[in-house]
Amino acid sequence: MPFESTALTIRAWVDGWVVSRGAADPVVRPWGFTVDVGQVTHATRHVLTADDEATVRKVAAEVAAPSVWLKVFADPGAVRSWVGPTWAVDEPGWLMSARLRRTPTAVPDGYTLTTWTRGGVTRALVVAADGSFAARGQIAPTGPTAVVDQVETSAAHRRKGLGSLVMRTLHNTAVDQGATIGVLGGTPDGRALYESLGWQVQAPLVSLFHVPHGV
Repeated sequence: MPFESTALTIRAWVDGWVVSRGAADPVVRPWGFTVDVGQVTHATRHVLTADDEATVRKVAAEVAAPSVWLKVFADPGAVRSWVGPTWAVDEPGWLMSARLRRTPTAVPDGYTLTTWTRGGVTRALVVAADGSFAARGQIAPTGPTAVVDQVETSAAHRRKGLGSLVMRTLHNTAVDQGATIGVLGGTPDGRALYESLGWQVQAPLVSLFHVPHGV
């Protein structure tokens, strides 16, 4: 693994994610980090480096409120039983990391790739011949590490190598800026793509949002 511990990977993920999303600086807690995001449905997120039942139960009870999210790196089934009925699981996920290196990229015929950097975040956009959206992603380097974020391919343009194009483009950009290790929060849709490019799962990632009346 690129990192010696999951805790270090989590910290790198938090540091890069706040840059990628323009969120507030993370506040260090005894059990992890609190990040103010500032969205109507995602006001604040609490990222736990602790993965024991007692701590997860305690934090979930203390921060429960509408538009609050929890990120826990433990077995999804166990976490669901710890947090109680007022927390809903968004979707299964994984904390993933990889050694970054430059690789060649080639844009498939009929597509156009555009990249730009703003506020330390580089975005890659692929559009089809008619100008419609095909794929995208972004990366936020923070020194030796970089967080890949919001990678997406339109259903109409999948299995054409566009996801790999976006990822390789982002890798190259981060390497050019001095990053050597990549971190991301992977979803079921993206895991196969990431693993094909050398990314490894470091821990399960459970995303939960608060539902005041339970689910």
